[in-house]
Amino acid sequence: MKLAISAMGSSLDAEVEPRFGRCPYFIIVDPETMQFEAVENSSAMASGGAGISTGQMIAGKGVKVVLTGNCGPNAYQVLSAAGIQVITGVSGKIGDAVNAYKAGQFQVTSQPTVEAHFGMGAGTGLGVGGGGGMGRGMGRGMGRGMGAGMMPGVTPPAWPVSPAPELDTLKAQLQALTQQLADAQRRIDELEKNGG
Repeated sequence: MKLAISAMGSSLDAEVEPRFGRCPYFIIVDPETMQFEAVENSSAMASGGAGISTGQMIAGKGVKVVLTGNCGPNAYQVLSAAGIQVITGVSGKIGDAVNAYKAGQFQVTSQPTVEAHFGMGAGTGLGVGGGGGMGRGMGRGMGRGMGAGMMPGVTPPAWPVSPAPELDTLKAQLQALTQQLADAQRRIDELEKNGG
């Protein structure tokens, strides 16, 4: 059996990405052997239909379970139709999430956890060279904006949801922003060290 986990990077040490359809990578892993494959999500920057095309791509990989932070209605419908179980509210490192799954710490999600187009947010990002760029990205800087993503200040879904998924979403957003801050500081340090 294979799991697919929405990921911010291409290793088991990467963080779980809170968005399904617009995550940069998926880690497809056999939870018994921990052998994995990193798959780049070619739909992450699509102008529309990212959840549907990402769901179809994952279904084509023979996955039985998806672990992610959130899943919108279009992606959820595609995954459910393919017989794939969806588990949301997942955060932390990919390897830890797989171990938590194996330990039975997650419950299958019975419906989408966010509204359609939740992961799309317009934002500004500064790239190397100091030029300001207006674009749809997470503003991660260093010239590698990660596509149409959640931005600080994005409001939660408009319909009532239980506090647990919202809390998990906010924790995942905070974790992603903390990582972005650490990456930016590391790059600043590198540039300053090299006389930048």
